[in-house]
Amino acid sequence: MALVLYLPFYAHAWGFYGHQKINYYAVFLLPPEMLVFFKPQIDYLAVHSVDPDKRRYLLEQEGPRHYIDLDHYGPAPYVSLPRDWQTAVAACSMDSLVKYGIGPWWIQVMLERLTKAFMVKDPEQILKMAAELGHYVADLHVPLHACSNHNGQLTGQHGIHGFWESRVPELLAEKEWDFIIGPARYYRDPLSLIWKRVLQSAAAADTVLRIEKLLRAQFSSDQVYAYEERNGKLTRQFSSAYTVAYDQLLNGMIERRMRASVEAVASFWLTAWINAGQPPLRSLVRHPLGGDALLSMQQLEAAYKNSPIKGREHD
Repeated sequence: MALVLYLPFYAHAWGFYGHQKINYYAVFLLPPEMLVFFKPQIDYLAVHSVDPDKRRYLLEQEGPRHYIDLDHYGPAPYVSLPRDWQTAVAACSMDSLVKYGIGPWWIQVMLERLTKAFMVKDPEQILKMAAELGHYVADLHVPLHACSNHNGQLTGQHGIHGFWESRVPELLAEKEWDFIIGPARYYRDPLSLIWKRVLQSAAAADTVLRIEKLLRAQFSSDQVYAYEERNGKLTRQFSSAYTVAYDQLLNGMIERRMRASVEAVASFWLTAWINAGQPPLRSLVRHPLGGDALLSMQQLEAAYKNSPIKGREHD
């Protein structure tokens, strides 16, 4: 049997592994009144954290919901870009906003949808909106989701997106990183929080790129990559030694951003529940998924496996 050699394909922020872990760990930050519903559904919340990425194989308009190219709006703190959606549309035009990403505002939309699902006590929508809100919140904690050089394509660093958000966490998170985090917090102004986090991401983007450039100069070409078996195929990817060295030079940045993602996801779930009036959730625990929800999930999976990605790719 011939061995298949190929470069790693990471088209998704935090990778499937990272997104699933973020939603999983976020559950444990919730208060008991929410845990009674969320804990039994923890596998659903983890598995379906990646549905928004899969939807990019169906809908071209999905892509801009995952990022925002803040450097398009001038130097930090990007004062030419209003934080309020309606003001931003008036100042920049809808087409321009969509072109350069609408991540922070889409999180606001998803938060409102989750709040409504809590208000009407719809367990299917609570799970769907919570899982997907977690994805979008985590995305904006990734520095390369906040700048136009999103995969190092402007600096000859193609593949750095997946290296930072997928290869490093997959190698180190399980064994070396700490996800014991304090309880979720209620945020009266959640949009301000996500703008704070995305501005932090934008500020870190230069470091992500600069450090990898410096590291590359210290390694010979045959030390940067290695071949490892992945899903039954021999895969060329960044070597373990190079990955560990990169993480060390970043001084724990990726772990900190992943921990911040976990805290933010749990806090947005809590905020939606409190804004909905803290409805009791115990009666929803044993509610099965309906036929329409199952059919929708099957259609999404089929599109993901059989269709090309629509919109901007990271690799």
